[in-house]
Amino acid sequence: MKLIPDSEVLAVTLKLLLLNGEKAVTFSAVAQKCKLAAPTLVQRFGTCPAMIDAALALAWDQLEAQTAEAFDEAQGKAKGVQGILKALSGPIDSPALVTASLKSATLAQRAKAWRDQVEAALTLKLGSGAKAAETAALTFAAWQGRLLWDGAGGKGFRLGEALKRLTD
Repeated sequence: MKLIPDSEVLAVTLKLLLLNGEKAVTFSAVAQKCKLAAPTLVQRFGTCPAMIDAALALAWDQLEAQTAEAFDEAQGKAKGVQGILKALSGPIDSPALVTASLKSATLAQRAKAWRDQVEAALTLKLGSGAKAAETAALTFAAWQGRLLWDGAGGKGFRLGEALKRLTD
């Protein structure tokens, strides 16, 4: 019986990865944070890259569940584009997750599929046709950019105002 479940180990792995980069994720560093022996992690995951991929895959599972919940909630309500994006701005740092996932073809494909899914939902809220799809793509890119730069003090950009300009 595992005293510390893999999900907790992977949460620590993800936190180290997103805060300090891939080089910060070692069996020793994760073991220390989890109060485990490094060989235990070797037995569980085999290699550090495998542990990192498992952490990223778990984060994608969580983001995809959060996305489905946001879409379900928006379905029955008059929530517009901003409501959907606000519901998606949760505990998972999606720009950081996308960036960290680009080294793996499988994870990069999950990132693309997620973007396509969000853009499709935004398109439905904006109408139909090429203009709605283009506006959805621009809105998604602006939203992700804002999330990325908010951490660096870039709070001057207002997505709602940009969306109004795009839809006029």
